[in-house]
Amino acid sequence: MSYDFSAEAPKLKFSDYYKKMWPYVKPYWVRALLAVLISIPIGALDSVVALALKPYMDIVLVDKSAQSPAYIPLLIVAFTSVQGFLNYFATYLNTWVGTKIDQNIKRDLFKKLLSLEAAFFDKHNSGFVLQRFSTDATTACTGLLENLKVFVSRFFSSLSLIGVLIYNSWQLSIIAITILLGALLPLASVRRKIKDLVKKNVEENSRIFMNYNEVYAGNKTIAAYNLQQREFSSFDKILNVMFKLAVKMVQKVGWMTPAMHVIVSIGIGAVIGYGSFLIVSGDITSGNFVSFITALVLLYTPIKSMGKNYQAVQLSFLAIERVAEILDVKPQIYNSPQAKTLENISKNISFEHVDFSYTPDKPVLKDICFTVPTGKTIAFVGNSGGGKSTLVNLLPRFYDVCGGAIKFDGVDIRNFTLESLRNAISVVFQDNFVFSGTIRDNILVGNENASEEDIQKALKMAHLDKFVYGLEKGLDTDVGEKGTLLSGGQRQRLAIARAFLKNSQIVVLDEATSALDNKAEAMVQKAIDNLMKDRTVFVIAHRLSTVQNADMIMVVNDGQIVEQGRHEDLLNIENGAYRALYNAQFKNKKSNPPA
Repeated sequence: MSYDFSAEAPKLKFSDYYKKMWPYVKPYWVRALLAVLISIPIGALDSVVALALKPYMDIVLVDKSAQSPAYIPLLIVAFTSVQGFLNYFATYLNTWVGTKIDQNIKRDLFKKLLSLEAAFFDKHNSGFVLQRFSTDATTACTGLLENLKVFVSRFFSSLSLIGVLIYNSWQLSIIAITILLGALLPLASVRRKIKDLVKKNVEENSRIFMNYNEVYAGNKTIAAYNLQQREFSSFDKILNVMFKLAVKMVQKVGWMTPAMHVIVSIGIGAVIGYGSFLIVSGDITSGNFVSFITALVLLYTPIKSMGKNYQAVQLSFLAIERVAEILDVKPQIYNSPQAKTLENISKNISFEHVDFSYTPDKPVLKDICFTVPTGKTIAFVGNSGGGKSTLVNLLPRFYDVCGGAIKFDGVDIRNFTLESLRNAISVVFQDNFVFSGTIRDNILVGNENASEEDIQKALKMAHLDKFVYGLEKGLDTDVGEKGTLLSGGQRQRLAIARAFLKNSQIVVLDEATSALDNKAEAMVQKAIDNLMKDRTVFVIAHRLSTVQNADMIMVVNDGQIVEQGRHEDLLNIENGAYRALYNAQFKNKKSNPPA
Protein backbone atom coordinates (compact mmCIF):
# COMPACT_ATOMS: atom_id res chain seq x y z
CA MET A 1 0.00 0.00 0.00
CA SER A 2 1.19 3.50 -0.81
CA TYR A 3 1.59 6.10 1.92
CA ASP A 4 0.39 8.92 -0.30
CA PHE A 5 -1.95 11.12 1.74
CA SER A 6 -1.98 13.90 -0.82
CA ALA A 7 -4.69 12.27 -2.92
CA GLU A 8 -8.27 13.47 -2.61
CA ALA A 9 -10.01 11.52 0.16
CA PRO A 10 -13.58 10.41 -0.61
CA LYS A 11 -16.29 12.40 1.16
CA LEU A 12 -17.80 10.45 4.03
CA LYS A 13 -21.55 10.15 4.54
CA PHE A 14 -23.10 10.63 7.96
CA SER A 15 -23.32 6.84 8.34
CA ASP A 16 -19.57 6.64 7.66
CA TYR A 17 -18.83 9.11 10.47
CA TYR A 18 -21.07 7.05 12.72
CA LYS A 19 -19.25 3.81 11.88
CA LYS A 20 -15.84 5.40 12.40
CA MET A 21 -16.65 7.07 15.71
CA TRP A 22 -19.13 4.66 17.32
CA PRO A 23 -16.47 2.21 18.65
CA TYR A 24 -14.94 5.13 20.55
CA VAL A 25 -18.28 6.58 21.72
CA LYS A 26 -19.77 3.21 22.72
CA PRO A 27 -18.03 2.85 26.13
CA TYR A 28 -19.33 6.29 27.15
CA TRP A 29 -22.60 6.42 25.22
CA VAL A 30 -24.73 6.90 28.33
CA ARG A 31 -22.85 10.04 29.36
CA ALA A 32 -22.68 11.25 25.77
CA LEU A 33 -26.45 10.76 25.36
CA LEU A 34 -27.10 12.47 28.70
CA ALA A 35 -25.04 15.46 27.56
CA VAL A 36 -27.15 15.67 24.39
CA LEU A 37 -30.43 15.26 26.28
CA ILE A 38 -29.47 17.97 28.76
CA SER A 39 -28.89 20.30 25.82
CA ILE A 40 -32.61 20.00 24.95
CA PRO A 41 -33.97 21.83 28.02
CA ILE A 42 -31.01 24.25 27.87
CA GLY A 43 -32.30 25.37 24.47
CA ALA A 44 -35.99 25.00 25.21
CA LEU A 45 -35.80 27.23 28.29
CA ASP A 46 -34.80 30.16 26.07
CA SER A 47 -38.50 30.60 25.29
CA VAL A 48 -39.50 31.15 28.92
CA VAL A 49 -38.53 34.81 29.01
CA ALA A 50 -40.30 35.59 25.74
CA LEU A 51 -43.43 33.65 26.69
CA ALA A 52 -43.62 35.30 30.12
CA LEU A 53 -43.51 38.79 28.66
CA LYS A 54 -46.98 38.57 27.04
CA PRO A 55 -49.05 38.40 30.25
CA TYR A 56 -46.66 40.73 32.00
CA MET A 57 -46.92 43.39 29.27
CA ASP A 58 -50.69 43.05 28.85
CA ILE A 59 -51.44 43.22 32.58
CA VAL A 60 -48.89 45.73 33.83
CA LEU A 61 -48.01 48.05 30.96
CA VAL A 62 -51.27 47.98 28.96
CA ASP A 63 -54.00 47.49 31.59
CA LYS A 64 -51.78 49.20 34.20
CA SER A 65 -53.07 46.78 36.83
CA ALA A 66 -51.68 47.23 40.31
CA GLN A 67 -51.94 43.50 40.82
CA SER A 68 -48.85 42.65 38.84
CA PRO A 69 -48.06 38.94 38.54
CA ALA A 70 -45.00 38.87 40.84
CA TYR A 71 -44.41 35.21 40.11
CA ILE A 72 -43.31 36.00 36.55
CA PRO A 73 -39.94 37.64 37.47
CA LEU A 74 -39.33 34.87 39.99
CA LEU A 75 -40.05 32.21 37.39
CA ILE A 76 -37.69 33.86 34.93
CA VAL A 77 -34.90 33.85 37.54
CA ALA A 78 -35.67 30.25 38.53
CA PHE A 79 -35.74 28.96 34.95
CA THR A 80 -32.58 30.86 34.05
CA SER A 81 -30.81 29.41 37.12
CA VAL A 82 -31.85 25.89 36.08
CA GLN A 83 -30.65 26.60 32.56
CA GLY A 84 -27.27 27.78 33.88
CA PHE A 85 -26.83 24.65 36.02
CA LEU A 86 -27.77 22.37 33.13
CA ASN A 87 -25.37 24.23 30.88
CA TYR A 88 -22.51 23.63 33.33
CA PHE A 89 -23.42 19.96 33.69
CA ALA A 90 -23.60 19.49 29.90
CA THR A 91 -20.22 21.21 29.47
CA TYR A 92 -18.72 18.94 32.15
CA LEU A 93 -20.09 15.79 30.50
CA ASN A 94 -18.96 16.92 27.05
CA THR A 95 -15.45 17.60 28.32
CA TRP A 96 -15.32 14.25 30.15
CA VAL A 97 -16.60 12.23 27.20
CA GLY A 98 -14.67 14.24 24.60
CA THR A 99 -11.37 13.86 26.45
CA LYS A 100 -11.91 10.12 26.93
CA ILE A 101 -12.69 9.60 23.25
CA ASP A 102 -9.78 11.83 22.24
CA GLN A 103 -7.38 9.82 24.40
CA ASN A 104 -8.64 6.47 23.11
CA ILE A 105 -8.28 7.60 19.50
CA LYS A 106 -4.77 8.85 20.26
CA ARG A 107 -3.96 5.47 21.83
CA ASP A 108 -5.06 3.70 18.65
CA LEU A 109 -3.21 6.20 16.49
CA PHE A 110 -0.05 5.78 18.55
CA LYS A 111 -0.40 2.00 18.36
CA LYS A 112 -0.80 2.37 14.59
CA LEU A 113 2.32 4.57 14.49
CA LEU A 114 4.31 1.92 16.36
CA SER A 115 3.18 -0.74 13.87
CA LEU A 116 4.37 1.15 10.81
CA GLU A 117 7.67 0.29 9.19
CA ALA A 118 10.63 2.42 8.23
CA ALA A 119 9.21 3.25 4.78
CA PHE A 120 6.45 5.31 6.39
CA PHE A 121 8.93 7.42 8.35
CA ASP A 122 11.10 7.78 5.27
CA LYS A 123 8.21 9.47 3.46
CA HIS A 124 6.75 11.64 6.22
CA ASN A 125 8.39 14.18 8.48
CA SER A 126 7.91 14.67 12.22
CA GLY A 127 5.50 17.56 11.64
CA PHE A 128 3.18 15.28 9.66
CA VAL A 129 3.23 12.73 12.48
CA LEU A 130 2.40 15.33 15.15
CA GLN A 131 -0.41 16.85 13.09
CA ARG A 132 -2.05 13.66 11.86
CA PHE A 133 -1.53 11.48 14.92
CA SER A 134 -2.29 14.02 17.65
CA THR A 135 -3.78 17.37 16.66
CA ASP A 136 -6.41 15.90 14.31
CA ALA A 137 -7.70 13.59 17.05
CA THR A 138 -8.34 16.55 19.37
CA THR A 139 -10.05 18.53 16.60
CA ALA A 140 -12.20 15.52 15.71
CA CYS A 141 -13.39 14.81 19.26
CA THR A 142 -13.53 17.78 21.58
CA GLY A 143 -14.45 20.26 18.84
CA LEU A 144 -17.24 18.06 17.49
CA LEU A 145 -18.84 17.32 20.87
CA GLU A 146 -18.74 20.92 22.04
CA ASN A 147 -20.31 22.16 18.82
CA LEU A 148 -22.81 19.30 18.90
CA LYS A 149 -23.98 20.58 22.29
CA VAL A 150 -24.32 24.08 20.83
CA PHE A 151 -26.30 22.80 17.85
CA VAL A 152 -28.64 20.63 19.90
CA SER A 153 -29.36 23.41 22.38
CA ARG A 154 -29.89 25.93 19.59
CA PHE A 155 -32.06 23.54 17.61
CA PHE A 156 -34.45 23.04 20.51
CA SER A 157 -34.15 26.68 21.43
CA SER A 158 -35.25 27.46 17.88
CA LEU A 159 -38.17 25.00 18.08
CA SER A 160 -39.42 26.43 21.37
CA LEU A 161 -39.00 30.01 20.20
CA ILE A 162 -40.78 29.24 16.91
CA GLY A 163 -43.59 27.84 19.05
CA VAL A 164 -43.73 31.16 20.92
CA LEU A 165 -43.78 33.00 17.59
CA ILE A 166 -46.70 30.94 16.27
CA TYR A 167 -48.54 31.28 19.60
CA ASN A 168 -48.31 35.05 19.44
CA SER A 169 -48.97 35.57 15.71
CA TRP A 170 -49.10 33.06 12.89
CA GLN A 171 -48.95 35.88 10.34
CA LEU A 172 -45.68 37.29 11.69
CA SER A 173 -44.34 33.73 12.10
CA ILE A 174 -44.54 33.15 8.35
CA ILE A 175 -42.32 36.18 7.74
CA ALA A 176 -39.86 35.25 10.52
CA ILE A 177 -39.48 31.59 9.52
CA THR A 178 -39.06 32.45 5.82
CA ILE A 179 -36.27 34.87 6.69
CA LEU A 180 -34.75 32.24 9.00
CA LEU A 181 -34.54 29.66 6.21
CA GLY A 182 -32.97 32.27 3.94
CA ALA A 183 -30.33 33.00 6.57
CA LEU A 184 -29.43 29.32 6.92
CA LEU A 185 -29.23 28.65 3.18
CA PRO A 186 -25.52 29.67 2.75
CA LEU A 187 -24.43 27.00 5.26
CA ALA A 188 -24.99 24.28 2.66
CA SER A 189 -21.87 25.30 0.73
CA VAL A 190 -19.46 25.60 3.69
CA ARG A 191 -17.84 22.17 3.46
CA ARG A 192 -17.15 22.39 -0.27
CA LYS A 193 -15.61 25.84 0.10
CA ILE A 194 -13.25 25.06 2.97
CA LYS A 195 -12.10 21.46 2.34
CA ASP A 196 -9.11 22.27 0.11
CA LEU A 197 -8.08 25.18 2.32
CA VAL A 198 -8.22 23.02 5.44
CA LYS A 199 -6.10 20.38 3.72
CA LYS A 200 -3.46 22.95 2.78
CA ASN A 201 -3.57 24.44 6.26
CA VAL A 202 -2.92 21.01 7.79
CA GLU A 203 0.09 20.56 5.51
CA GLU A 204 1.52 23.95 6.51
CA ASN A 205 0.91 23.22 10.19
CA SER A 206 2.89 20.01 9.73
CA ARG A 207 5.77 22.06 8.33
CA ILE A 208 5.57 24.41 11.34
CA PHE A 209 5.94 21.45 13.71
CA MET A 210 8.82 20.12 11.62
CA ASN A 211 10.64 23.47 11.83
CA TYR A 212 10.35 23.53 15.60
CA ASN A 213 11.70 19.95 15.79
CA GLU A 214 14.59 20.73 13.48
CA VAL A 215 15.62 23.80 15.47
CA TYR A 216 15.48 21.78 18.68
CA ALA A 217 17.42 18.80 17.34
CA GLY A 218 19.84 20.78 15.19
CA ASN A 219 20.48 23.77 17.46
CA LYS A 220 24.26 23.24 17.53
CA THR A 221 24.53 22.91 13.76
CA ILE A 222 22.40 26.02 13.31
CA ALA A 223 24.66 27.95 15.68
CA ALA A 224 27.88 26.57 14.22
CA TYR A 225 26.97 27.53 10.65
CA ASN A 226 25.12 30.74 11.58
CA LEU A 227 21.93 29.44 10.01
CA GLN A 228 19.58 31.46 12.21
CA GLN A 229 18.49 33.77 9.40
CA ARG A 230 17.98 30.89 6.99
CA GLU A 231 15.83 29.00 9.48
CA PHE A 232 13.86 32.14 10.31
CA SER A 233 13.27 32.85 6.63
CA SER A 234 11.98 29.32 6.10
CA PHE A 235 9.68 29.66 9.10
CA ASP A 236 8.52 33.11 7.99
CA LYS A 237 7.59 31.81 4.53
CA ILE A 238 5.35 29.17 6.09
CA LEU A 239 3.67 31.81 8.27
CA ASN A 240 3.05 33.95 5.18
CA VAL A 241 1.46 30.99 3.41
CA MET A 242 -0.73 30.31 6.45
CA PHE A 243 -1.71 34.00 6.52
CA LYS A 244 -2.83 33.79 2.90
CA LEU A 245 -4.80 30.63 3.66
CA ALA A 246 -6.50 32.34 6.61
CA VAL A 247 -7.43 35.30 4.40
CA LYS A 248 -8.78 32.94 1.72
CA MET A 249 -10.83 31.19 4.40
CA VAL A 250 -12.42 34.52 5.32
CA GLN A 251 -12.99 35.34 1.66
CA LYS A 252 -14.78 32.03 1.09
CA VAL A 253 -16.89 31.74 4.24
CA GLY A 254 -16.33 34.88 6.31
CA TRP A 255 -19.07 36.73 4.40
CA MET A 256 -21.73 34.38 5.75
CA THR A 257 -21.93 35.91 9.21
CA PRO A 258 -22.43 39.51 8.03
CA ALA A 259 -24.82 38.21 5.35
CA MET A 260 -26.85 36.55 8.08
CA HIS A 261 -26.83 39.83 10.02
CA VAL A 262 -28.29 41.62 7.00
CA ILE A 263 -30.92 38.93 6.35
CA VAL A 264 -31.89 38.84 10.02
CA SER A 265 -32.20 42.64 10.17
CA ILE A 266 -34.55 42.46 7.16
CA GLY A 267 -36.64 39.93 9.04
CA ILE A 268 -36.81 42.06 12.19
CA GLY A 269 -37.66 45.16 10.16
CA ALA A 270 -40.43 43.34 8.28
CA VAL A 271 -41.86 41.97 11.52
CA ILE A 272 -41.85 45.38 13.21
CA GLY A 273 -43.53 47.01 10.17
CA TYR A 274 -46.23 44.37 9.75
CA GLY A 275 -46.57 43.89 13.52
CA SER A 276 -47.45 47.59 13.97
CA PHE A 277 -50.24 47.16 11.43
CA LEU A 278 -51.56 44.07 13.26
CA ILE A 279 -51.58 45.92 16.62
CA VAL A 280 -53.47 48.87 15.16
CA SER A 281 -55.96 46.53 13.49
CA GLY A 282 -56.44 44.63 16.76
CA ASP A 283 -55.27 41.27 15.48
CA ILE A 284 -52.60 41.03 18.22
CA THR A 285 -52.05 42.75 21.55
CA SER A 286 -49.03 44.75 22.60
CA GLY A 287 -48.09 41.83 24.83
CA ASN A 288 -48.20 39.49 21.84
CA PHE A 289 -45.96 41.83 19.89
CA VAL A 290 -43.37 42.33 22.66
CA SER A 291 -43.31 38.59 23.33
CA PHE A 292 -42.94 37.91 19.59
CA ILE A 293 -40.13 40.43 19.13
CA THR A 294 -38.29 39.04 22.18
CA ALA A 295 -38.61 35.48 20.87
CA LEU A 296 -37.51 36.62 17.43
CA VAL A 297 -34.39 38.36 18.77
CA LEU A 298 -33.56 35.30 20.90
CA LEU A 299 -34.04 33.14 17.80
CA TYR A 300 -32.07 35.31 15.39
CA THR A 301 -29.14 36.23 17.65
CA PRO A 302 -27.50 32.76 17.71
CA ILE A 303 -28.39 32.26 14.05
CA LYS A 304 -26.17 35.21 13.15
CA SER A 305 -23.11 33.42 14.57
CA MET A 306 -24.12 29.92 13.52
CA GLY A 307 -21.89 30.16 10.46
CA LYS A 308 -18.81 29.96 12.69
CA ASN A 309 -20.19 27.01 14.65
CA TYR A 310 -21.15 25.17 11.51
CA GLN A 311 -17.70 25.83 10.08
CA ALA A 312 -16.16 24.40 13.26
CA VAL A 313 -18.32 21.28 12.91
CA GLN A 314 -17.18 20.85 9.32
CA LEU A 315 -13.55 21.19 10.47
CA SER A 316 -14.22 18.40 12.98
CA PHE A 317 -15.76 16.21 10.27
CA LEU A 318 -12.75 16.79 8.03
CA ALA A 319 -10.47 15.89 10.95
CA ILE A 320 -12.44 12.66 11.42
CA GLU A 321 -11.81 11.86 7.75
CA ARG A 322 -8.07 12.40 8.25
CA VAL A 323 -8.04 10.29 11.43
CA ALA A 324 -9.97 7.53 9.65
CA GLU A 325 -7.50 7.68 6.77
CA ILE A 326 -4.61 7.04 9.18
CA LEU A 327 -6.43 4.30 11.11
CA ASP A 328 -7.20 2.54 7.82
CA VAL A 329 -3.52 2.37 6.86
CA LYS A 330 -2.32 -1.22 6.65
CA PRO A 331 1.34 -1.82 7.61
CA GLN A 332 3.35 -3.13 4.69
CA ILE A 333 5.38 -5.39 6.96
CA TYR A 334 3.29 -7.74 9.07
CA ASN A 335 3.02 -11.30 10.33
CA SER A 336 1.73 -13.76 7.77
CA PRO A 337 -1.20 -15.95 8.93
CA GLN A 338 1.13 -18.97 9.04
CA ALA A 339 3.98 -17.17 10.80
CA LYS A 340 5.76 -19.24 13.42
CA THR A 341 8.13 -18.40 16.23
CA LEU A 342 11.84 -18.40 15.44
CA GLU A 343 13.41 -20.61 18.10
CA ASN A 344 16.99 -21.04 16.97
CA ILE A 345 19.30 -20.68 13.96
CA SER A 346 21.49 -23.74 13.86
CA LYS A 347 22.94 -23.85 10.34
CA ASN A 348 23.15 -20.70 8.28
CA ILE A 349 21.70 -17.44 7.01
CA SER A 350 21.33 -17.10 3.27
CA PHE A 351 20.51 -14.32 0.84
CA GLU A 352 19.06 -15.87 -2.29
CA HIS A 353 18.86 -13.61 -5.34
CA VAL A 354 17.74 -10.64 -3.23
CA ASP A 355 16.54 -7.51 -5.02
CA PHE A 356 15.39 -4.33 -3.32
CA SER A 357 14.43 -0.77 -4.21
CA TYR A 358 12.90 2.10 -2.27
CA THR A 359 11.15 3.30 -5.39
CA PRO A 360 10.20 1.04 -8.32
CA ASP A 361 12.46 2.69 -10.90
CA LYS A 362 15.63 2.86 -8.78
CA PRO A 363 17.03 -0.55 -7.75
CA VAL A 364 19.29 -0.44 -4.68
CA LEU A 365 20.24 -4.12 -4.40
CA LYS A 366 20.49 -6.44 -7.38
CA ASP A 367 20.69 -10.24 -7.23
CA ILE A 368 22.49 -10.50 -3.88
CA CYS A 369 23.51 -14.08 -3.13
CA PHE A 370 25.63 -15.41 -0.25
CA THR A 371 25.43 -17.76 2.73
CA VAL A 372 26.80 -17.19 6.23
CA PRO A 373 27.28 -20.19 8.56
CA THR A 374 26.14 -19.52 12.11
CA GLY A 375 28.84 -18.19 14.42
CA LYS A 376 30.77 -16.53 11.59
CA THR A 377 31.47 -12.86 10.96
CA ILE A 378 30.75 -11.29 7.61
CA ALA A 379 31.80 -7.74 6.76
CA PHE A 380 30.45 -5.41 4.09
CA VAL A 381 32.60 -2.65 2.62
CA GLY A 382 32.33 -0.53 -0.48
CA ASN A 383 31.50 2.87 -1.83
CA SER A 384 29.13 5.19 -0.01
CA GLY A 385 25.50 4.65 -1.02
CA GLY A 386 26.27 1.25 -2.46
CA GLY A 387 23.54 -0.52 -0.47
CA LYS A 388 25.44 -1.91 2.55
CA SER A 389 23.11 -0.53 5.22
CA THR A 390 20.07 -1.43 3.16
CA LEU A 391 21.30 -4.99 2.96
CA VAL A 392 21.49 -5.49 6.73
CA ASN A 393 18.23 -3.55 7.27
CA LEU A 394 16.49 -6.38 5.44
CA LEU A 395 17.47 -8.88 8.14
CA PRO A 396 15.12 -7.61 10.89
CA ARG A 397 12.58 -6.69 8.19
CA PHE A 398 12.82 -2.96 8.59
CA TYR A 399 12.08 -3.34 4.88
CA ASP A 400 10.99 -6.39 2.91
CA VAL A 401 12.84 -7.69 -0.11
CA CYS A 402 11.36 -6.87 -3.51
CA GLY A 403 12.64 -10.07 -5.04
CA GLY A 404 14.31 -13.26 -3.86
CA ALA A 405 14.41 -14.27 -0.20
CA ILE A 406 16.42 -14.18 3.02
CA LYS A 407 16.37 -17.52 4.82
CA PHE A 408 17.34 -18.78 8.24
CA ASP A 409 18.10 -22.50 8.06
CA GLY A 410 16.27 -22.61 4.73
CA VAL A 411 13.09 -20.88 6.01
CA ASP A 412 12.08 -17.51 4.57
CA ILE A 413 12.24 -14.90 7.36
CA ARG A 414 8.76 -13.70 6.30
CA ASN A 415 7.47 -16.98 7.74
CA PHE A 416 8.63 -16.02 11.25
CA THR A 417 6.76 -13.67 13.56
CA LEU A 418 8.23 -10.18 13.59
CA GLU A 419 8.68 -10.27 17.35
CA SER A 420 10.66 -13.51 17.40
CA LEU A 421 12.68 -12.50 14.31
CA ARG A 422 13.73 -9.20 15.87
CA ASN A 423 14.41 -10.85 19.22
CA ALA A 424 17.03 -12.90 17.40
CA ILE A 425 18.85 -9.80 16.12
CA SER A 426 20.69 -7.04 17.98
CA VAL A 427 21.53 -3.90 16.02
CA VAL A 428 24.19 -1.37 16.96
CA PHE A 429 23.80 1.65 14.70
CA GLN A 430 26.24 4.41 13.85
CA ASP A 431 24.09 6.86 15.80
CA ASN A 432 22.14 4.93 18.40
CA PHE A 433 18.98 6.44 19.84
CA VAL A 434 19.07 7.03 23.57
CA PHE A 435 15.74 7.42 25.34
CA SER A 436 15.00 10.04 27.98
CA GLY A 437 15.55 8.62 31.45
CA THR A 438 18.46 7.01 33.25
CA ILE A 439 21.36 4.84 32.15
CA ARG A 440 19.60 1.90 33.78
CA ASP A 441 16.39 2.57 31.80
CA ASN A 442 18.33 2.61 28.55
CA ILE A 443 20.31 -0.55 29.24
CA LEU A 444 17.12 -2.40 30.20
CA VAL A 445 15.81 -1.70 26.70
CA GLY A 446 17.75 -4.85 25.80
CA ASN A 447 15.91 -6.95 28.40
CA GLU A 448 13.52 -5.32 30.83
CA ASN A 449 13.59 -8.43 33.05
CA ALA A 450 17.36 -8.50 33.42
CA SER A 451 18.74 -9.02 36.91
CA GLU A 452 21.19 -6.66 38.60
CA GLU A 453 23.90 -9.25 37.99
CA ASP A 454 23.09 -9.27 34.26
CA ILE A 455 23.28 -5.48 34.15
CA GLN A 456 26.67 -5.43 35.89
CA LYS A 457 28.01 -8.03 33.47
CA ALA A 458 26.71 -6.05 30.47
CA LEU A 459 28.38 -2.90 31.79
CA LYS A 460 31.68 -4.70 32.18
CA MET A 461 31.55 -6.37 28.77
CA ALA A 462 30.69 -3.02 27.15
CA HIS A 463 33.57 -1.30 28.99
CA LEU A 464 31.05 1.10 30.49
CA ASP A 465 31.45 0.07 34.13
CA LYS A 466 34.21 2.52 35.12
CA PHE A 467 32.31 5.43 33.62
CA VAL A 468 29.02 4.50 35.30
CA TYR A 469 30.52 3.83 38.73
CA GLY A 470 32.35 7.15 38.55
CA LEU A 471 29.04 9.00 38.43
CA GLU A 472 27.40 10.21 41.63
CA LYS A 473 24.11 8.43 40.88
CA GLY A 474 25.64 5.55 38.90
CA LEU A 475 23.07 3.67 36.86
CA ASP A 476 20.37 6.09 37.98
CA THR A 477 22.06 9.06 36.30
CA ASP A 478 19.74 10.91 33.92
CA VAL A 479 21.09 10.99 30.36
CA GLY A 480 18.97 13.90 29.06
CA GLU A 481 16.74 13.91 26.00
CA LYS A 482 18.28 11.76 23.25
CA GLY A 483 21.28 11.15 25.55
CA THR A 484 22.63 14.68 25.17
CA LEU A 485 24.60 14.34 28.43
CA LEU A 486 26.64 11.43 27.05
CA SER A 487 29.55 11.50 24.63
CA GLY A 488 29.42 9.65 21.31
CA GLY A 489 31.58 6.81 22.62
CA GLN A 490 29.47 6.49 25.78
CA ARG A 491 26.28 6.29 23.73
CA GLN A 492 27.81 3.56 21.56
CA ARG A 493 28.91 1.53 24.58
CA LEU A 494 25.46 2.00 26.08
CA ALA A 495 23.98 0.52 22.90
CA ILE A 496 26.43 -2.37 23.11
CA ALA A 497 25.42 -2.99 26.74
CA ARG A 498 21.82 -3.19 25.54
CA ALA A 499 22.84 -5.75 22.94
CA PHE A 500 24.58 -7.82 25.61
CA LEU A 501 21.39 -7.90 27.67
CA LYS A 502 19.35 -8.83 24.62
CA ASN A 503 21.72 -11.74 24.04
CA SER A 504 20.64 -12.37 20.44
CA GLN A 505 22.14 -14.93 18.09
CA ILE A 506 22.73 -12.34 15.38
CA VAL A 507 24.52 -9.02 15.81
CA VAL A 508 24.41 -6.25 13.21
CA LEU A 509 27.07 -3.54 13.51
CA ASP A 510 26.17 -0.70 11.15
CA GLU A 511 29.17 1.66 11.05
CA ALA A 512 29.29 1.38 14.84
CA THR A 513 32.66 3.15 15.21
CA SER A 514 32.86 5.41 12.17
CA ALA A 515 31.76 8.58 13.99
CA LEU A 516 34.25 8.21 16.87
CA ASP A 517 37.75 9.53 17.45
CA ASN A 518 40.64 7.07 17.75
CA LYS A 519 40.55 6.83 21.55
CA ALA A 520 36.78 6.34 21.71
CA GLU A 521 36.93 3.91 18.79
CA ALA A 522 39.52 1.77 20.54
CA MET A 523 37.33 1.53 23.65
CA VAL A 524 34.18 0.79 21.66
CA GLN A 525 36.03 -1.78 19.52
CA LYS A 526 36.99 -3.71 22.67
CA ALA A 527 33.32 -3.76 23.66
CA ILE A 528 32.35 -4.88 20.16
CA ASP A 529 34.91 -7.68 20.24
CA ASN A 530 33.26 -8.98 23.41
CA LEU A 531 29.81 -8.70 21.83
CA MET A 532 30.85 -10.62 18.71
CA LYS A 533 31.98 -13.76 20.55
CA ASP A 534 29.95 -16.87 19.70
CA ARG A 535 27.49 -14.93 17.55
CA THR A 536 26.73 -14.55 13.86
CA VAL A 537 27.87 -11.03 13.05
CA PHE A 538 27.13 -8.70 10.14
CA VAL A 539 29.54 -5.75 10.09
CA ILE A 540 29.33 -2.64 7.97
CA ALA A 541 32.56 -0.73 8.21
CA HIS A 542 34.17 2.21 6.55
CA ARG A 543 37.50 1.68 8.29
CA LEU A 544 38.98 -1.49 6.85
CA SER A 545 41.22 -1.99 9.86
CA THR A 546 38.13 -3.06 11.83
CA VAL A 547 37.15 -5.90 9.46
CA GLN A 548 40.45 -7.56 8.61
CA ASN A 549 39.73 -10.53 10.85
CA ALA A 550 36.24 -11.19 9.44
CA ASP A 551 35.56 -14.70 8.17
CA MET A 552 34.25 -13.21 4.96
CA ILE A 553 34.46 -9.72 3.47
CA MET A 554 32.09 -8.62 0.74
CA VAL A 555 32.62 -5.55 -1.39
CA VAL A 556 29.25 -4.00 -2.27
CA ASN A 557 29.27 -1.36 -4.99
CA ASP A 558 26.17 0.05 -6.66
CA GLY A 559 23.92 -2.61 -5.17
CA GLN A 560 25.96 -5.62 -6.27
CA ILE A 561 28.57 -7.86 -4.65
CA VAL A 562 31.64 -7.27 -6.79
CA GLU A 563 34.16 -9.21 -4.65
CA GLN A 564 34.12 -11.56 -1.69
CA GLY A 565 36.75 -13.41 0.29
CA ARG A 566 39.08 -13.05 3.27
CA HIS A 567 41.21 -9.97 3.76
CA GLU A 568 44.42 -11.55 2.48
CA ASP A 569 42.72 -13.05 -0.58
CA LEU A 570 41.07 -9.79 -1.57
CA LEU A 571 44.32 -7.84 -1.26
CA ASN A 572 45.93 -10.19 -3.77
CA ILE A 573 43.39 -9.43 -6.50
CA GLU A 574 45.11 -7.28 -9.09
CA ASN A 575 43.18 -4.05 -9.66
CA GLY A 576 40.57 -5.33 -7.20
CA ALA A 577 37.94 -3.10 -5.63
CA TYR A 578 38.92 -4.06 -2.07
CA ARG A 579 42.61 -3.48 -2.76
CA ALA A 580 41.77 -0.02 -4.15
CA LEU A 581 39.80 0.83 -1.00
CA TYR A 582 42.61 -0.44 1.19
CA ASN A 583 45.31 1.53 -0.61
CA ALA A 584 43.18 4.67 -0.56
CA GLN A 585 42.83 4.49 3.22
CA PHE A 586 46.48 3.83 3.97
CA LYS A 587 48.15 5.79 1.17
CA ASN A 588 49.28 8.52 3.58
CA LYS A 589 51.04 6.05 5.85
CA LYS A 590 54.72 5.32 5.39
CA SER A 591 54.04 1.64 5.28
CA ASN A 592 50.86 -0.32 5.02
CA PRO A 593 49.73 -2.21 8.10
CA PRO A 594 50.48 -5.88 7.81
CA ALA A 595 47.93 -7.92 5.98
